Amino acid sequence: MTAAAANPLVLLVAGLALDALFGDAPAIFRSVPHPIVVAGRAIAYFDRKLNRDTRSEASRRERGIVTVVVLVGGAAVLGLGVERACQGSLVGAAFEAVAIAILVAQRSLYDHVAAVAAALACGGVAGGRDAVRHIVGRDPASLDAYGVARAAIESLAENFSDGVVAPVFWYLLLGMPGLFAYKMANTLDSMIGHRTERYRAFGWAAARLDDVLNAIPAPLSGLLLAAAAGFTNKCRPGRALIVMLRDGRKHHSPNAGWPESAMAGAL
Repeated sequence: MTAAAANPLVLLVAGLALDALFGDAPAIFRSVPHPIVVAGRAIAYFDRKLNRDTRSEASRRERGIVTVVVLVGGAAVLGLGVERACQGSLVGAAFEAVAIAILVAQRSLYDHVAAVAAALACGGVAGGRDAVRHIVGRDPASLDAYGVARAAIESLAENFSDGVVAPVFWYLLLGMPGLFAYKMANTLDSMIGHRTERYRAFGWAAARLDDVLNAIPAPLSGLLLAAAAGFTNKCRPGRALIVMLRDGRKHHSPNAGWPESAMAGAL
């Protein structure tokens, strides 16, 4: 095996290329569950068993911490096992590249946002609302065409950070253990890291960990969006940077404001 084949940068580029070409390969995941689906099932199991209404908030917070430690730690150990099993062969390197392609969501993000644009163009506001509800957390029933487009762009910016840049960042920093652990942490946040009656205590650790893990990738995402604006005819990279620095900290989320404000400034 050549040194280049084992180089994380080479594997990352190969994985991103595979994802760009094939996306999530739905034919495969009709018979084999997607890793994020498996992670979601594990989280749902812990939620059912540990997050019961009869327990106090303090107890539910403690159990939420245990859930995060067990699942994120387990994901890191699994990633380490995969990384070691893949070392020393071209087949292993290819498997690692495929794992990266599956866990970095660039093609899926593009497809979902493109579907909103296509739905707006062909089906009008009703079609756009139906398409955008798959990528936003709020009810789009009251949105007009501009609101649908704005919601899709906001989702694109935020998910570029936690679906693309952050997984790449943690892979480059810690290898497969970092990638696996980050994806589990991010899935935990998306499922239980909410400020609702049910999850305020149990999901506290998941939300805080996700904030910490995205503290560097989020502003980095904003910088990348500002730089990317320079490669288009109508976007303004300088304005993107100015708006990001001015408004990036104003969002109620400590991380979402960076890419969203950069995108707003670019447009």
